[in-house]
Amino acid sequence: MTVDVQVDLSPLLAELGDDVVVTDPDRMDKYRWDRANDPDAGIPLAVVRAESTEQVQAAVRFAAAHGVPVVPRGAGSGLSGGASAVPGCLVISTERMTAIEIDPVTRTAVVQPGLMNAQVKAAAAEHDLWYPPDPSSYEICSIGGNIATNAGGLCCVKYGVTTDYVLGLTVVLADGTAVTLGGPRLKDVAGLSLTKLFVGSEGTLGIVTEIVLRLVPRQRPPATLVATFATLEDATATVLAISQRLRPSMLEFMDGPTINAVEDLTKMGLDRSAAAMLVIQSDEPAGHAATECELIASLCEEHHATEVFHTDDPDEGEAFVVARRNAIPAIEQTGTLLLEDVGVPLPQLGALVDGIAAISAEREVTIAVIAHAGDGNTHPLIVFDPADEAMKARAETAYGEVMTLAMSLGGTITGEHGVGRLKRPWLADYLGPDALALNQRIKDALDPQGILNPGAMF
Repeated sequence: MTVDVQVDLSPLLAELGDDVVVTDPDRMDKYRWDRANDPDAGIPLAVVRAESTEQVQAAVRFAAAHGVPVVPRGAGSGLSGGASAVPGCLVISTERMTAIEIDPVTRTAVVQPGLMNAQVKAAAAEHDLWYPPDPSSYEICSIGGNIATNAGGLCCVKYGVTTDYVLGLTVVLADGTAVTLGGPRLKDVAGLSLTKLFVGSEGTLGIVTEIVLRLVPRQRPPATLVATFATLEDATATVLAISQRLRPSMLEFMDGPTINAVEDLTKMGLDRSAAAMLVIQSDEPAGHAATECELIASLCEEHHATEVFHTDDPDEGEAFVVARRNAIPAIEQTGTLLLEDVGVPLPQLGALVDGIAAISAEREVTIAVIAHAGDGNTHPLIVFDPADEAMKARAETAYGEVMTLAMSLGGTITGEHGVGRLKRPWLADYLGPDALALNQRIKDALDPQGILNPGAMF
């Protein structure tokens, strides 16, 4: 896309004000990157810190009139470069859009996209309700970003992902039109299912400015079981055995490098010699939870667990969940990361984990693996020293090889982080030419100028 760098911002400034429209380079700098730290991130023309749907509309209409690309942005916690600025763009930030209204009768929440996932959970809890999707970064990731990537999390093995809780959206389209899709109705099949089209579209089809979320009754206090294993094969075989018979509310995996990094950070006494650890929870009623944990413990022991620990104490159990949530920050302490998000059909989980270990050995780079194991969704974390050019090159090669491996096993290049800009080179191979063409036709129909988040996904 060719951008006129001489675009006159004065009409936009006059309409929205200089508190909303930021043009100072120093103040704009933090809006250039998300957590993927895309080295090719550009310098925006301006940042619009919108406070309402109407202000988003004004910014998009201005961009459409001048052919200026638009990059939507939430909290900037994304891991695939989906919110990386492109040169001369308008970054439209929804960080100021934080209103929420809970209706306990219909068990719904009407929220703006700038709210953190944790804030939605806290507001729901005041009414004895719960919003289940829970990315590990739930305290720092926004609901708008969760919508953009269809985020999952630790409880998705039982409770599903973001799209399962989205009943309605208000979306600003590429011409500045605002459309309302869906609403607070549990059943609604009038027209095409356009609401779901925008969930996971990474800001390439429109900018979400309001969401109607489905809530559920508060989760029961879970029982927690932790098991360690001497081999990766035993751990992944245990995951399959559990999944065939039970539906725990959490089934998480950490490999040896992750265990050691988390132990360095938390000093909680994790077994550094273990090849893998599973963190499992059951939120069934008390008697049923105990029975479920007993069965899970027996399955772990049948598959040669070196240690099995079980607790009904909420605080003790939460400590292990926090350890799992801290995995990425812990690995970040050991070097620069390339973060993956590949998923496979559950029977292929063992082949994926073993294949990643083989790539790690061949390329001589550490690849720490964490996983929402019950879904087959893994997060391989490739660690390298950016000052070592040879290691950096090996890490980048390994990054591609992990995605190729996942695809060869019938898997996907992204389960919940999105394609963004980092994974775009592999999208065509994953989708195939016909599905890619269909995606592009939908993109062209809704964004004929190609101004919405160019370079992300498409």
